[in-house]
Amino acid sequence: MRRSLEVCSGFLVFLIGMELLLRLLPTSTASLTGYYIDPDILTYPSGHRWTASTGWDMRNAQRLSANNLGFVSDIDFIADPQAVVLVGDSYIEASMLPAASRPGAQLQRQLVDRPVYAMGSPGTALLDYAERIRYAATRLQAQNFIVLMEPGDVEQSLCGSGNVHSICLDPVSLTRQRQRLAEASTAKKWLRHSALAQYLVSQLKVEPAKLWATAFRRDTPHGSESEQGTTAHTLPAAPATAADLAAERRTADRVADEFLRVVHEHARGRVMIVVDGQRPPTVQRGTSTLAASDWFVRRAREAGLTVVELDGVYVTHRSVSEMSLSVSPSDGHLNALGVALATRAMSDEFNRSKR
Repeated sequence: MRRSLEVCSGFLVFLIGMELLLRLLPTSTASLTGYYIDPDILTYPSGHRWTASTGWDMRNAQRLSANNLGFVSDIDFIADPQAVVLVGDSYIEASMLPAASRPGAQLQRQLVDRPVYAMGSPGTALLDYAERIRYAATRLQAQNFIVLMEPGDVEQSLCGSGNVHSICLDPVSLTRQRQRLAEASTAKKWLRHSALAQYLVSQLKVEPAKLWATAFRRDTPHGSESEQGTTAHTLPAAPATAADLAAERRTADRVADEFLRVVHEHARGRVMIVVDGQRPPTVQRGTSTLAASDWFVRRAREAGLTVVELDGVYVTHRSVSEMSLSVSPSDGHLNALGVALATRAMSDEFNRSKR
């Protein structure tokens, strides 16, 4: 009993020490996301401040703050028909970059005479983007929109993809569904304020449920007879079949139907789709992903939307410079230079088509 008490006491002291140490370091803190401004739009609390960093060594640490509507921005969003609304996922929020290097700030400097409302939200896709267009058009009187789209946004618009905050399509029937994130439990809300818990979950990506499950499972050691030959996870991805491509096209058609319906109903000015391109070796998409993206882009053009594809911009850059456009080899988000090239392409096209 005495030895057990000593072990438990020592472990408790260790946990307290780690908690205090991590509070002194730029560990990611709770972002407290919720549906504060609209039932279908996930944001941060208005005026909330928190820290974001990446990995065990807390790279790219930044202090973030939410504006009046709960988006990461240095300006408040007020009703203004002259505003240009920049919509996307973590590529727009760009929490790993300094504030002045993020897409909203860079595009603002390039457009000069128009306020830019950067409505980025990590872990979202095209149908969630459409909900932000609806909100900005109805609540902020916005008329002009720029959507920064990743090719994977089409596939990620399916329910269960892990990249949905509200509106999505059923993977089988392709019907419109509503899949909101569940409210955090009391225990999770409490753990959000623990630096140690945040470090384990946000920095090290520890998944408690999987950790608990594997604690009582016997795994076969590597190199055993059951692992002779090439394992499944090391096999190269099979090339997309005609059936796969047909399925991607059906998905892209339905995503385009839903996205364009919202756009035509609410957007009164210009809508520009900007498509992120290949950035080997960091960012390279598969055949089926590109097929779905290409078909969505085709539908967008047919519907009268302006489309800017960044592949050409990246190829031109590679012809004159070896500097990477990604944050790091393990992080495919655009770095400050990549954002500058992307926003310059946006502003050039926006000014070219100005009425």
